[in-house]
Amino acid sequence: MYTATGLHDRETQLKKYQPMVRRLAHQMIAKLPANVELDDIVQAGMIGLMDALSRYELGHGTQFETYATQRIKGAMLDELRAGDWLPRSVRKSQRQIEQAIQKVEQRTHRQAQEAEIAKELGLSLDEYREQLSNAHGAQLFYLDDLSGDDDAEGFLDRHAVETAGSPLEALADERFRGALASAIESLPEREKNVMGMYYEHDMNLREIAAVLGVTESRVCQIHSQAVARLRTKLSAW
Repeated sequence: MYTATGLHDRETQLKKYQPMVRRLAHQMIAKLPANVELDDIVQAGMIGLMDALSRYELGHGTQFETYATQRIKGAMLDELRAGDWLPRSVRKSQRQIEQAIQKVEQRTHRQAQEAEIAKELGLSLDEYREQLSNAHGAQLFYLDDLSGDDDAEGFLDRHAVETAGSPLEALADERFRGALASAIESLPEREKNVMGMYYEHDMNLREIAAVLGVTESRVCQIHSQAVARLRTKLSAW
């Protein structure tokens, strides 16, 4: 039990280190998909800070800021991993779609059509579209891509709260943004429009469906196919 003084001190410490939590959250979210909410990361970080305040002892041999940073970072990563809900079977299906797109486009030297992708997968068009619907929520990268089983530390652990990057890293980020913009521009018109309405204009599926004159399910399919194309085009990154 805390005394009134203890509660006051705890509250003071939370306020003192809250800016540090927000700074770490901003550094982390800069490397994450656009649909990750900053407030969710900050909230997880505050839980990590409270955990650090309750567990820290002077005998740890490290400054509190260093200890708290690790606790905060760990809580944020746990939140991200908990939110990475896409089943492995669906991810496998999504990767098969990406591979089929790549094979068709290498063979035809143009954008792969839905019917061609379905044929490459050995599916009917309806079965292929069902796979696309199941893959709704697929993102440009998955946490599995960034923290594989053979990579104990993982991309997020290495880079999520790094300090200012080197000029070479900044240049690589700039090139990636250019490659992403180019890949989006090369999408078929309908897919490009869906991506723009969904991410740029924050329209929901119902609104996009109304604009395009299709069902919400069809919008999901178009979005999933666009993501698969982008992942294929950006695989080198």
